[in-house]
Amino acid sequence: MVFMRFRPRIFSPSLFGPSKPRTPTLAASPPAAAAARRRIVSMASSTTTSEDALRRALAERQAAVDAQAETVRALKAAGAAAAKAEVDAAVEALKALKVEAGAAARRLQAAVGAGGGGAAREEMRQAVVNTLERKLFYIPSFKIYRGVAGLYDYGPPGCAVKANVLAFWRQHFVLEENMLEVDCPCVTPEIVLKASGHVEKFTDLMVKDEKTGTCYRADHLLKDHCKEKLEKDLTLSPEKAAELKHVLAVLDDLSADELGTKIKEYGIVAPDTKNPLSDPYPFNLMFQTSIGPTGLNVGYMRPETAQGIFVNFKDLYYYNGQKLPFAAAQIGQAFRNEISPRQGLLRVREFTLAEIEHFVDPEDKSHPKFVDVADLEFLMFPRELQLSGESAKLVKLGEAVSKGTVNNETLGYFIGRVYLFLTRLGIDKNRLRFRQHLPNEMAHYAADCWDAEIECSYGWIECVGIADRSAYDLRAHSDKSGVPLVAHEKFSKPREVEKLVIVPSKKDLGLAFKGNQKMVVEALEAMSEKEAMDMKAALESKGETNFQVCTLGKDVVITKKMVSISMEKKLEHQRVFTPSVIEPSFGIGRIIYCLFEHSFYTRTSKSEEEQLNVFRFPPIVAPIKCTVFPLVKNQEFDDAAKVIDKALTTAGISHIIDTTAISIGRRYARTDEIGVPFAVTVDSATSVTIRERDSKEQIRVGIDEVASVVKQLTDGQSTWADVSFKYPSHIGPQGDQE
Repeated sequence: MVFMRFRPRIFSPSLFGPSKPRTPTLAASPPAAAAARRRIVSMASSTTTSEDALRRALAERQAAVDAQAETVRALKAAGAAAAKAEVDAAVEALKALKVEAGAAARRLQAAVGAGGGGAAREEMRQAVVNTLERKLFYIPSFKIYRGVAGLYDYGPPGCAVKANVLAFWRQHFVLEENMLEVDCPCVTPEIVLKASGHVEKFTDLMVKDEKTGTCYRADHLLKDHCKEKLEKDLTLSPEKAAELKHVLAVLDDLSADELGTKIKEYGIVAPDTKNPLSDPYPFNLMFQTSIGPTGLNVGYMRPETAQGIFVNFKDLYYYNGQKLPFAAAQIGQAFRNEISPRQGLLRVREFTLAEIEHFVDPEDKSHPKFVDVADLEFLMFPRELQLSGESAKLVKLGEAVSKGTVNNETLGYFIGRVYLFLTRLGIDKNRLRFRQHLPNEMAHYAADCWDAEIECSYGWIECVGIADRSAYDLRAHSDKSGVPLVAHEKFSKPREVEKLVIVPSKKDLGLAFKGNQKMVVEALEAMSEKEAMDMKAALESKGETNFQVCTLGKDVVITKKMVSISMEKKLEHQRVFTPSVIEPSFGIGRIIYCLFEHSFYTRTSKSEEEQLNVFRFPPIVAPIKCTVFPLVKNQEFDDAAKVIDKALTTAGISHIIDTTAISIGRRYARTDEIGVPFAVTVDSATSVTIRERDSKEQIRVGIDEVASVVKQLTDGQSTWADVSFKYPSHIGPQGDQE
């Protein structure tokens, strides 16, 4: 969704319906994970200092209120023994303390984001969603049967927006970068997804209502509980608030047992029934099916589109003339059986992914076109800023790559291209940031990973993942299929090279580790040259050494007879290697929803009696490019509208003709509400006006020029400022009557 294939702990997908697919991987080593967790906790604690001070101040004032209230009660209980003036003074002091406590509560409320801000976001979201559903951009699927959570239908304008977004994606990436586009089946054989790790580890932790059987994502329940307490419970002590923030900071690291313990400790129950919950357990998110009538050939609905590209690498490599680098792209449906879908289009069970796999020599990740994006400046959120509790900062992309913040030029180039794609679609650049994955999020094989996150009413939403995945995917499929998915670099002259040779003794390893033998062998073979030579030195000096096997989550003892490590000289005529993969993965539904929110605004009608909804879609993604309105019901105007209709159709411009008997202002408002950027008003037989949606400015052009002017505007060849300069402005008798 944009994307994540897996979380490193339980490899839980979270993007695009999604989450950007993140492939299953060996978990971070225990010491590394612990260090990462400590850094994240310190990050969380560093952001709570001011909030802690506010909570302490509120607690002190509330204690003072309680003490003064007790004083007032005591004086009143004393009756005649207490002077009236003394009682009145005590009451006034109590009122003053309550005012101070109220002010402290409001300051704390503002600091934690409760109150008006959250209510305003919710109100805006409801206005957007209500408009989208009413105008049939999208609606719940199977609505007459009460629908199914996580499934949505796009209506006519929604389909048009989606088609326009995908068309621009193809133009921006596939055509401009000369990518090889493929289209692979949604049904995928089990063996493919076993190789990728999805069968074993594409899971989320789930809990059940013990009485009704209703299922919930365990981490969502814990996250919602902590956030609600932090935002709404102003009586929390600073210590308790820090504890809840700590839980949020390490949520992705919690095991099933740890999640279960926290759920019980905080008394979290089923949201709908308040019934007790089961212990968390893993639930695989893939939809399983069978291929063929026997039921023996197991398959799954693909959870991402990338595997189809990886398994076709060999043929694509030859198709490309056996040259690197090259990129393959695919747009298609993906499926994830989400436990408890929510947040509308942001988390669904069937969704559209657009994924790119850019194959590159691991020894040369430079990019010839990086200079084209190096000067782009936008919000970046590297892990150093996250771990220190700071906010994202404006950074030049070239500077981020030169300093090593972004691992390499090719990864940086795609980050820049993603930024341009999203902002040209209409995403607000001030609500777009690129966040680097923290150490506990990184797969062990990944060189670097960044997410394009867009801020909407739900917070910061991951919509695109851009990852340097090294050679993990191709190696996994090579090992499982027995087909080498490799590239070749031919030398002009033979070269003598020294190569690392690691030969595990499977017999001795099998005797020592039995069922875990395969994982130990894979870990040994995956060692870098430095790791291997360090092990060789340790084995020669001590006869044995501790070796960390990430997939086992522990160290094992390797003896000298279990593995042979050497450096051998060989004469080579070519270099054979497994390419690295740079993967941008786009959750189209998430991008579209954020675009809806970023494009939505309201303005007051001319009569000031109502608020009118407007979507400010750029012409490139607007569902309909223009409307044609005969000003009045008149044969002459109708004939002129038909001429314009034919010209627009010939030019390939989507449009509608509205001849309804309502005011022109009402017709403008009706099309503004679905984001139509231009309106043609036929008020004579020879010339017409063209109105721009957001400025409401109008120009007058000849009937025979309408199609060419609108075509230039919608294709981006001209701006409204360009045509306004060329053609006379118009303020007609119809004015602006919205």
